[in-house]
Amino acid sequence: MSQTQSLEGRTAIVTGAGRGIGAGIALGLAEAGADLVIAARSADQLEQVADRIRRLGRRAITVPANVAEDDPADLVGAATREFGALDIVVNNVGGALPKPFLQTSVKALVGAFAFNVGTAHALNLAAVPSMLSNDRGGSIINITSSITTQPGRGLLAYGTAKAALAHYTRMAAQDLSPRIRMNAIAPGTINTPALGYVAEDDAIREEIVSRTPLRRLGVPDDIAAAAVFLAGDGSAYMTGKTIEVDGGLIAPNMVMPLPDL
Repeated sequence: MSQTQSLEGRTAIVTGAGRGIGAGIALGLAEAGADLVIAARSADQLEQVADRIRRLGRRAITVPANVAEDDPADLVGAATREFGALDIVVNNVGGALPKPFLQTSVKALVGAFAFNVGTAHALNLAAVPSMLSNDRGGSIINITSSITTQPGRGLLAYGTAKAALAHYTRMAAQDLSPRIRMNAIAPGTINTPALGYVAEDDAIREEIVSRTPLRRLGVPDDIAAAAVFLAGDGSAYMTGKTIEVDGGLIAPNMVMPLPDL
């Protein structure tokens, strides 16, 4: 591994790390040399991911938590207490249920913003002082979505919240420079349990693949590779940017079977 990709001696926090994209990112950072504090609601899933991290020769601390409700300072405290420093934060928690426009209440829209943007900001507020206390500064990575630039039906709350997170990334990067970099990753359609019916319905799956220039669904390793790049020195002159890891999308590929109004 090149020096620009090595994360040897660094510590990372990854939220939503029990499965899917979060687990993939945690494992990718570990393969690059980082020690991990991983958080998710399921303790069992976290332990499975932690075991895989330890088999890679890295250290892992699990913190079962609902990051939308629990104190993010617990994650930062675990990192500094166990590893002595905090270098990387990956805000992977997010989401919102798909609903048509007329069924999307103001409460749902505000809730999606709080869950996708508020949780990231809360952890970042807790993490930044610790990052500033070390000589390296730090790297914060927010997980947005391709829906921020490729709109589709039924995803109003989710897409609006993720677009807000992308702009939050641009704005916060200005305040945190030069000591701390903040960037984002916008995944396309990634083959994880979160896809639900998409992964199980052959017709929908084939339609999505046909709209993706690289003619496949993404996998968590695709996002992990981008996260390793943004966490390490290879991206040292990047901040406030969003990397699109979406198979080359030029049009929406998430097909929601909603009729015209």
